[in-house]
Amino acid sequence: MPEHRGDASLSGATIPRPAQPFISWAGSKRKLLDQITPHLPTSYDRYFEPFLGGGSLFLHLRPSTAFLNDACLPLVETWRAVKRNPSGVHREATRRPLEKADYYIARAERGGGYLQRAGRFVYLNKGAFNGLYRVNLRGEFNVPWGAPKSGFVCDLANLKEVSEVLNGANATITHGDFADVLRHAGSGDLAFVDPPYVTSHNNNGFVAYNEKIFSWSDQERLAETARASVRRGATVLVTNAHHDSVTALYPDFETVVIERASTLAASKEKRGRTSEVLMIGRPS
Repeated sequence: MPEHRGDASLSGATIPRPAQPFISWAGSKRKLLDQITPHLPTSYDRYFEPFLGGGSLFLHLRPSTAFLNDACLPLVETWRAVKRNPSGVHREATRRPLEKADYYIARAERGGGYLQRAGRFVYLNKGAFNGLYRVNLRGEFNVPWGAPKSGFVCDLANLKEVSEVLNGANATITHGDFADVLRHAGSGDLAFVDPPYVTSHNNNGFVAYNEKIFSWSDQERLAETARASVRRGATVLVTNAHHDSVTALYPDFETVVIERASTLAASKEKRGRTSEVLMIGRPS
């Protein structure tokens, strides 16, 4: 069963501050939670999220048991470090000012212990252009300075709350292929599946453009893995670009269109509303 916090205001108790994502991540669902949560089951056993990213829904739900995964190893290592030692991650992330010269010094650094790597990851995420994560052919992070509006990197109280959620869920955090995690979802479980995609190409070369970040064969494999989880008794929510080729992969899923503001364009003039799709598979 998921853990839900009651309305503490009725008893005069202090309402705990909800844990918030501690990094920015492309495709974050943080601002779409109010469009997603109405479609969740009222109860479930275990929670699965094979594309963790910033973990907005996981932190919002605070499940009692969670299996989290991502293909980005530095991201996974950072989540593990926050679970284990949030104070240490905060110390390393905030030990230098968030300024251009310091950002490029940090970007050029390599190695270090698990806290140094995690803290540097959080720091670079806050200074990078649009919070993007990108590496070159040598696997080196190479996103340019993004000139953030403030020097804020991370909040210790929030990192401790995130750690509490992770430990409260006895969260297993893995690095690997989505199928390795999702295949364990079964009867009574909930899986939230949010693969990489870019909505700005919904009506113009969607398949060709998104092939660069998540291949069409992976989209097909993901759909089959998600459908198999539903057949085993899990409720599966899949987000993706609002495109006929995508929804055709999930013929038995309920389809709900959700809208968001596009933030990836470099100029405000090129930003606007864009649609995504939430596909819901429920066991029969």
